[in-house]
Amino acid sequence: MSALKFSANLGFLWKDLPLPEAIRAAHAAGFDAVECHWPYAVPEDELRAALSETALPMLGLNTRIGGDGDIGLSALPGRAVEARGAIDEAIDYADAIDAQAIHVMAGRAAGAAAAEQFADNLRYACAQTRRTILIEPLNRHDAPGYFLSSTDQARQVIETVAAPNLKLMFDCYHVARSEGDVTTRLRHLLPFVGHIQFAGVPGRGNPDESELHHPTVFAAIRAMGWTRPLGAEYRPAGATEDSLDWLAAERRAAIG
Repeated sequence: MSALKFSANLGFLWKDLPLPEAIRAAHAAGFDAVECHWPYAVPEDELRAALSETALPMLGLNTRIGGDGDIGLSALPGRAVEARGAIDEAIDYADAIDAQAIHVMAGRAAGAAAAEQFADNLRYACAQTRRTILIEPLNRHDAPGYFLSSTDQARQVIETVAAPNLKLMFDCYHVARSEGDVTTRLRHLLPFVGHIQFAGVPGRGNPDESELHHPTVFAAIRAMGWTRPLGAEYRPAGATEDSLDWLAAERRAAIG
């Protein structure tokens, strides 16, 4: 059985450590890559040093969320200047640390004007970089009012923008909470997918404490031929090191 690769999302894992130290902890724990949310307060050279030392790729980062309650800016009518400033900042930081992708966060909005604004800002983002631009539907339980709330809607946005570097961030947790039938949806959407994430359902905790059976999901992803790291974006109940039984189990399963 071929081994899946896994990325530690340092927005949740080793959150108690400074980001460069969290990268080193992820390497020590056996992860194949890392990703983060908002690294902007950390000097770029400190992250470059940790990434170089560990030889871990940085898969991605997010645009800033904006003000209190915004959860992003890019679908908010009348705030294009702020949104594009956040996009520029994210691209510059991604260039500095060689992050592979940038998640452009939409924000809380609805309607035709928001859809048009989001598409325009995504076109702008895709034109500014060759890096992958990601969009991610968030479930309505955790992010009520978020503009992008389903994989069907995300696919429509990707088809409307029609940029080759615009892809879907398929988070198994959000899809399970909002839509269900995770592996079937992933199989149908695979040509649009740029990154896959996972967490326990419904509480976003450890993946081995979940209604969604992650060994089955991982086996299905492996059968689809996915070879890039899967993002572990869950909230450990205690120390991150104590939450990694699932990773050890996957490593054992790959050995046979």
